[in-house]
Amino acid sequence: MSEELRENKMGTMPVRRLVLSMSLPMMIAMLVQALYNVVDSYFVAKLSENALTAVGMVFPFQNLMIAVGVGTGVGVNAFLSRSLGEKNYDAANRAAENGVFLAVLSTLVFTVAGLTLAHPFIAVQTDIPDIVSSGTAYMRICGGLSFGLFLEIMFERLLQATGRTFYTMLTQGTGAIINIIMDPVLIFGLGPFPRMEVAGAAAATVLGQIVAAVLAVLFNLTCNHDIHPTLRGFRPNGPVIRNIYSVGAPSNILNSIGSVLTFGMNQILFAFSSTAVAVFNVYFKLQSFVFMPVFGLNNGMVPIVSYNYGARKRKRLVDTVKFSALLAVAIMLVGLVVIQLFPADILGLFEASADMLAIGVPALRIISLCFVFAGFSIICSSTFQALGNGLLSMMISIVRQLLILLPAAFFLSLSGSVTAVWWAFPIAELASLALCVIFLCRIYRRVILPLE
Repeated sequence: MSEELRENKMGTMPVRRLVLSMSLPMMIAMLVQALYNVVDSYFVAKLSENALTAVGMVFPFQNLMIAVGVGTGVGVNAFLSRSLGEKNYDAANRAAENGVFLAVLSTLVFTVAGLTLAHPFIAVQTDIPDIVSSGTAYMRICGGLSFGLFLEIMFERLLQATGRTFYTMLTQGTGAIINIIMDPVLIFGLGPFPRMEVAGAAAATVLGQIVAAVLAVLFNLTCNHDIHPTLRGFRPNGPVIRNIYSVGAPSNILNSIGSVLTFGMNQILFAFSSTAVAVFNVYFKLQSFVFMPVFGLNNGMVPIVSYNYGARKRKRLVDTVKFSALLAVAIMLVGLVVIQLFPADILGLFEASADMLAIGVPALRIISLCFVFAGFSIICSSTFQALGNGLLSMMISIVRQLLILLPAAFFLSLSGSVTAVWWAFPIAELASLALCVIFLCRIYRRVILPLE
């Protein structure tokens, strides 16, 4: 009976209803997560602009942790969903077991890195003592207690791969709400809690991640009946891990490139002022309100594409990609309109000074021009990953961020105008769009058309 139900949902439910039922819980959870990102910076900004900059300095390291966790989870998700579509339940269980093993391994690596490399990592970016001390404390807490992040991501991916995205909405939403509540409590020392300032923001972050991880484990044990992983007699399985990373490694690299981009942009913008760096990092928080729902849509779409690819149902696969692309572009269009109309009001949430407004208003308006193109590109990249062609997503990301965006930002900075730097984002996104169209046509001919 359970087999038939799985087939009815992933293989026969009307595509639009299926995409919405799989994606809406994730989109809601991602919006709550985006709200946390903004609230976190909102309270930190009340300490000082240096405090806001210090948190931004740690962002490349945090992004790298998320990249490794999400990339591995994407590989597990695609392999597990495809195995279920093929009715190969042993392979699905092995994917889950090895995925948890890889999450624990990642935790060990980043715990050591966070505790030992925090000070040199911040000090190499700036010599302002206040920023160095605050950034070091923030990074040590986020890295040293990273087990919550990696376990949360992995166990949420196991729920997503079997179609149980409602539970991931609960785990992510609960974690984000705890972050939001505890941020002012730990930053400013409300009630019996000590005033921790920037370190309090980090403590609130890891607390939310740990609670979310515990919930994700419990939901898998009690509600996820499609897979039955066990640790009894477990040994790492080389072929399974290679299969996971055939999709996951490109995704790891793809997401890790964001850390390189942020680090490089921070260095370029520091040549103008620390305020320019603060604007750039505020933008990253703000864009999450637009991008997070698209990532939620993406998380709901990937297992559907993988499942129907494994079941060789071409029309359902194509309809899923088309509908998801349409929704993604619509979401990004709304974000574009809002940012174009209200940039000063949005920056005012972060105690923006006159200098920050002068730099930030044109920055938000220029960068947001690329939103609509980005929505389509995200769906294309996710489609490549779901079909086992994660290398194409990696190539697009490398070209966009390392070969075009960073060099363009550097050469535009030579003009002496910080406003010119922001044009690197639309330029890079247009190049990314062109590559996505070329690769999508190639994948359609070689991979999708031969189905059925």
